[in-house]
Amino acid sequence: MITIQQRPPGKLVSLAVAALPVIAASAIGTFATLPNIPGWYAALAKPSFTPPNWLFGPAWTTLYVLMAYAFYRVLRTDYTDRTLPVAAFLLQIALNAGWSVAFFGGRSPLAGLLVIVPLWLTILWTCVLFWKRDKLAGALFIPYLAWVSFAAALNFEVWRLNG
Repeated sequence: MITIQQRPPGKLVSLAVAALPVIAASAIGTFATLPNIPGWYAALAKPSFTPPNWLFGPAWTTLYVLMAYAFYRVLRTDYTDRTLPVAAFLLQIALNAGWSVAFFGGRSPLAGLLVIVPLWLTILWTCVLFWKRDKLAGALFIPYLAWVSFAAALNFEVWRLNG
């Protein structure tokens, strides 16, 4: 049996493919979130472990950079089939944007919870798939998984406190 090894795409193509979905998710999240912070979100009861609002921008910027770089590394591997890790990445980044739309855009902590559970699971799935292809790419997803774990606890408490 002859195996044809697929070459990774060029560096610029890989960079664009890795960056575009992350930029899109960031933009969607920003447009859904920012208008709702001063009024709706500010009025919600929040748990004592809620970080200050200024922390979210730098945290998400860092996580988005790590995600894009991890995705870039996986795209540059020599594996013949990248379908599953690419699909997992795209699913988790779509759910990432979907959480902002559900929680902030929909002004619904319950809708946020309904999105954050599958988001957490797809982040874990993506992390495992990336780890199998490139250990650093998988490791770059660990801070994201930790942050979304924290965000899920925060989301749950906001829902609980605001019924």
